[in-house]
Amino acid sequence: MKLMSYRDSAHAAGSAAGNQPQELYREYVNPQWARLLDVLRMNVCYTRCCGTSLYTDDGREVLDFLSGYCVHNTGHNHPRIVNALEQELHREGPAMVQSHVPDLAGALAAELCSRARGRLRKAFFCSSGSEGVEAAMKFARASTGRLGFLYAIGAFHGLTLGALSLMGDDFWRRGFGPLLPGCDPIPFNDLAALKSKLESRRYAALLLEPVQGEAGICLPSAEYLKEAERLCRHFGTLLVIDEVQAGLGRTGKFLASQHYGTQPDMVILAKALSGGLVPVGAVLMSDDVYKAVYSSLKRSIVHTSTYSENALAMRAGLATLEVIEEECLAERAQRMGSLLREMLRHALSRYEMVQEVRGLGLFCGIEFRAPRQLRLRAAFQAFRAIHPGLFGQMVVMHLFQRGVLTQMCGNNFMVLKAAPPLVVEEPQIERFVRVTTEVVELIHSSKSFWSEAIGMARRVANI
Repeated sequence: MKLMSYRDSAHAAGSAAGNQPQELYREYVNPQWARLLDVLRMNVCYTRCCGTSLYTDDGREVLDFLSGYCVHNTGHNHPRIVNALEQELHREGPAMVQSHVPDLAGALAAELCSRARGRLRKAFFCSSGSEGVEAAMKFARASTGRLGFLYAIGAFHGLTLGALSLMGDDFWRRGFGPLLPGCDPIPFNDLAALKSKLESRRYAALLLEPVQGEAGICLPSAEYLKEAERLCRHFGTLLVIDEVQAGLGRTGKFLASQHYGTQPDMVILAKALSGGLVPVGAVLMSDDVYKAVYSSLKRSIVHTSTYSENALAMRAGLATLEVIEEECLAERAQRMGSLLREMLRHALSRYEMVQEVRGLGLFCGIEFRAPRQLRLRAAFQAFRAIHPGLFGQMVVMHLFQRGVLTQMCGNNFMVLKAAPPLVVEEPQIERFVRVTTEVVELIHSSKSFWSEAIGMARRVANI
């Protein structure tokens, strides 16, 4: 019997329920998300995704400059990774037998540790970045005997309870407290503040993103991560680097922290590790951390996860690493990222609301600022009074209407992300710059941008 495609199955289910597939989502999953996409005019049906292109059922091609928040480093549905998964399914090998040694997990761990270098000699596999953060927190406590954690203001580490305790933004935390005690914020890039906290010797770990993504693509100073490592060593605190967004070639090196010569005790990877096709995460750690957790035969299963080391995720991870290496995607990210920032700076430098273009590799941000002109300032302030994210979402909406998908940073609504798949071509970069310039010109010259937003604000009053 021929199996229906997922789309045919969804339509069949929708017909049985008297609804279209999207109506089933609205009823049974997250109706508010569907409403928000409706308001932003971004609720389209994608029928095929390939490389940097998303194709809709009405014949549009959308250029992806978000990469699923840095999931699609190798591009959408890379044929080599898809083929590897198909082969793994057809071989009918062991998958989550749970009482065997998964050889693919060993192979992927070896490849990851080899590329990460430094002190990282063991790997724990999980299903997401948030789950990796939770594991790192447990391992840090086991390794140091301490309970507290330090995190940087503006950080985004995930939305599970432990990870949420390492994020200070009230938007993400409201309604979910109380969170873990002893989790304290420090300013990013502030070594004096870090030293002052570490001197108490209360902290199991300092968790840092090498580039703060959701805070606005914020880069550390040249010495910050290396000196943070030195201070952590001195005071007995582990250094944990969250590379969930910035890792796997995104910034021009395998790990973003490698730009700064840092040797952390643990590194957290996820998102792009499987080419965006299978949920997977990994915590790389030193032998010392490993031995503190898995210290005996009895404790060999003290921390695990049902889908950890599953064959599909491990096979996808191995294929993804092969693609990154053989297609030189890290080097490509370095080269294309420099070109993207150069072109954006040249095109946007004359606009007063563009504060800065910054980034590392193909992890880039365009920061906007409040206008000085009275004509623009009054409208901008009206936007901010309605909602601090309204201006940014209008920018995103206008980009999407012109065939480009991206988003504002989650903790900084004034910074637009520019993070395409690492397979992006120069003509696609030129298209992104051209469309972005058109929208920025609209912001500065057209009353319709501002009046349309006020109308949208009325529509979202209850969202």
